[in-house]
Amino acid sequence: MFQGTGSDVGKSLLVASLCRAFIRRGLKVLPFKPQNMSNNAAVTADGGEIGRAQALQARACGVAPSVHMNPVLLKPQSEIGSQIVVQGRIFGTAKARDYQALKPQLAGFVSDSFARLRGSADLVLVEGAGSPAEVNLRKGDIANMGFARAHDVPVVLIGDIDRGGVIAQIVGTKAVLDPADAALVRGFVINKFRGDASLFSEGMTLITDTTGWTALGLVPFFAEAARLPAEDAVALSRRAASKDAGRIVVVPLIPRISNFDDFDPLKLEPGVDLRLIPPGEPLPLCDLIILPGTKATIADLAFFRAQGWDVDLLAHARRGGKILGVCGGYQMLGKTVADPLGMEGPPGEVAGLGLLDVATELTGEKTLRACAGVSTPEGAAFTGYEMHVGVTDGPDAARPLLRFDDGRPDGAISADGAIRACYVHGLFSHETQRAALLRWIGAETSDLAYEAEVERVLDALAAHLEKHLDLDALLALAR
Repeated sequence: MFQGTGSDVGKSLLVASLCRAFIRRGLKVLPFKPQNMSNNAAVTADGGEIGRAQALQARACGVAPSVHMNPVLLKPQSEIGSQIVVQGRIFGTAKARDYQALKPQLAGFVSDSFARLRGSADLVLVEGAGSPAEVNLRKGDIANMGFARAHDVPVVLIGDIDRGGVIAQIVGTKAVLDPADAALVRGFVINKFRGDASLFSEGMTLITDTTGWTALGLVPFFAEAARLPAEDAVALSRRAASKDAGRIVVVPLIPRISNFDDFDPLKLEPGVDLRLIPPGEPLPLCDLIILPGTKATIADLAFFRAQGWDVDLLAHARRGGKILGVCGGYQMLGKTVADPLGMEGPPGEVAGLGLLDVATELTGEKTLRACAGVSTPEGAAFTGYEMHVGVTDGPDAARPLLRFDDGRPDGAISADGAIRACYVHGLFSHETQRAALLRWIGAETSDLAYEAEVERVLDALAAHLEKHLDLDALLALAR
């Protein structure tokens, strides 16, 4: 089990890369994360959902994602707390304090899923959540040391030297852990090192001498890891520098943004200058504004207006600028969003941005499925997935943006063709569909094969870890 000294230390990508490294040794490997908190989710073949990090890890293992790889998924919403997804299906909602009382019940689902994976693999690589140093959450824990103790799983602790204070991160974690928990930690890894590794040799020795834990490797910073999908929205706060070239594509960072890896392929396109706009900044002059998916359409619509982004968006539309809405962004672009069942808060209806002549009603049934088809303006092929609550219809939906292989329409196009929207995520991973979008906004197209690029980087990162981590020692630790 790989736990971290904090969030965003690189647990997810290290586990994905180790999955790839160990299958290259001929082992059958499966990933597992008992509890995840993320609005970045993936659809499984059986119509469930798990964190996208576990889907990437499954891909690294060469297997299809399963709901049992992430049996508890928390999806933050608005004032009602988080939606709880258990073994791929909606279990309910709870605020943080109420969730603590549910943990004993959820532990049974976690144990069931873990047993299923453990019985069908040579090696299961388990990813923790957050940090075990948050000992105030230790009671009833199913994400870190509580899981490790319950299932007698040896632990490797990951520290992030890039953020500074890595010696204190690891030594401090040992200091606050219950001794029985600390006894399960068998080694540590230092991640994201920059510079001359010999200069940190004394630091590695100090950590080992102070904690008694084995040093398993010092992993140099690997810049190409940024080309892989990020799970944690923390990564969105690290804005890439503007390319100062190509068509400018703007994505406003609403608080409950979901499935933001939709835009990763655009980030890699040389003809696109992708800009993620944080709260407090206006939406700049650009060629395309994309309204992303959200876990809470009504709350994020209110936030969008509070930022004044609605004014920027309407000005962009008046100038003839192009707009694309994805999932929750599609719902926002319509005339109204109704929530009669109180799915996101008190029942009611709010005005949308009014740029598409459609209306949305949030429903109790969640749509989760993989899909494929063509976009109607260009006849360009796409693959992707649906993950939404709600039904959207109206005059502009008579001009659907997409048509699925089974003939169903999806989305809407404004009368002038400048505004498009749909429910499908993952459109831009498909070269043909991404090229159609680039032509629509007048951007240069490229020969980027995004899916092949993900595979290439996974292989490269696995080779990187083979050089800098003691994989034999990791295998020797496994039960």
